[in-house]
Parts: sequence; structure tokens; C-alpha cells
Amino acid sequence: MTERRDSFRPRKRLGQHFLVDPNTVRRIVAEVEAPVGAQVVEIGPGRGALTTVLRSLYPDMIAVEVDPRSVALLSEKYPDLDIREMDVLKVDWRRLVGDPSRPLVVVGNLPYNITSQILFGLLESGCVSRAVLTMQKEVAERLVAVPRTKEYGILSVIVQLITIPSIRFHLSPNVFYPKPEVWSSTVRLEWPPENETTAAAQSEFLRRLVRAAFNQRRKMLRNSLSSFVDEAGRSLPDWVGMKRAEELTPSEFLRLADDLSSDSG
Repeated sequence: MTERRDSFRPRKRLGQHFLVDPNTVRRIVAEVEAPVGAQVVEIGPGRGALTTVLRSLYPDMIAVEVDPRSVALLSEKYPDLDIREMDVLKVDWRRLVGDPSRPLVVVGNLPYNITSQILFGLLESGCVSRAVLTMQKEVAERLVAVPRTKEYGILSVIVQLITIPSIRFHLSPNVFYPKPEVWSSTVRLEWPPENETTAAAQSEFLRRLVRAAFNQRRKMLRNSLSSFVDEAGRSLPDWVGMKRAEELTPSEFLRLADDLSSDSG
């Protein structure tokens, strides 16, 4: 594969690894399958490998890019492209789309160093319907991990409560420039229609609970959550005290949060 070194070089501080394999680009875009009327937003278009194919399918797409070099390059190449020069971690997703009735589909080859922050931003947005994201393989495996595995953790619980995650395929370092030292994966997240479960999963109380549990994941929950339940003025239910964080399913964490936050205690 010939590495494209024109345009500009990747910046390490921005975590840039540009896609350079056309076949991989097509595979990623094929996963988008945005419904009619959806607003497609690309995170970090870089030199435009995904953008070129995406805009042919979704002409009114929006690109969010923090690197002014990329903004200049893409603005010159595609004068009609709606590109916003801004930090993705500061995006107000509802405001970006404007029309709350439009499904929001997010696509992006994510910088490894801020993948988790981007994910939590999308999970908290309350307006995304689908995301097709390329990330470090290790992080992707955490999104779909099951209880009692080393990959299972905070991200697993929150992502699985709010979305239906699936790993679509893995990517060799050879499809990027520069080549990262690790493999990557393309993940698809599907947001189900809003219901009581997804609404409850958005609560800050639940997230603090999950973080407290996994901060000492090897301890029994009666020990790791002792300070948390004291602060909440509640008692830990009998059904959970002898378990560890890694043993609880996402739905059990939701049940525990409900038990601890209910008036009955």
C-alpha cells in the first residue's frame, strides 16, 4: 500500500492516524446505513478519506474538525461541505443538528487518546441514533465485554445500558498513516427507542455508582461501595453485598441504582 504523504503530516498531539486504504474506507461507510432524513456528522475528517465517500451519499453531512489544516484542505476541496472548526469534546450535539426530529448518525475514525471522552459525550447527548466509530481494538472489546471478564468495566456497563454495541471488523495497522502500534476495530452503536431503561441509564447517580464499584473491582461490593452508600444514606441490598463489580450485569447495576435511590432505601 502506498502511504499518502501529500497534504500534511499527522500531528501526534492530536492523535491523528489517517486512513489510507480505500477498501477499508468503503467498508466503514457501508456500515453507516443512515435512514432517509438523517443528519450525518463525521468526527475528525483529517485528510478526507471517509469524507469523500460519505458526502457522495449524504450531501448535507457535517464535518467536525479541530485541526485548521484539515479545515483549510477540505474547504478548498469541497467548497459546499458544512465543516465546523471545533473541539469534538465541546460539541453540543442537539444544537449541532438543529432539528430534533432528525435522526443523528455519527461517523468517525477516533483519536485513541480521547476515545472514551468522545464516547461518553455521545452517550450523554440524548439525540444520537447510530454511531459507526473506529477505535483501538482494546477499547472496542471493552464496549461489548460480558461480566466476569477482564475487559468488562465502567464503559461496558454504560454503553450496553444505553446502546446495542457490536464490533463489525478489525483493522490492521497497515491501513493507517502513520501505522499505530496496535490493531483497531470498527464498532457500530445502535440507540434503541427511548424507554424507561435508557432514561434511567442516563442518570448521574448510576454513573457515579458504577465508577465507585469498579474503582475497587476486586473487592466485594459491600466494601467497595461502603462510602458511596453511606453518602447516599442507604443500605446495600442483601442480594448484592457478596458480589464484586465485575459479576453484576448492566441490568443489575440499573436495579442496584434504583434500590439505592428509591425512597424506600
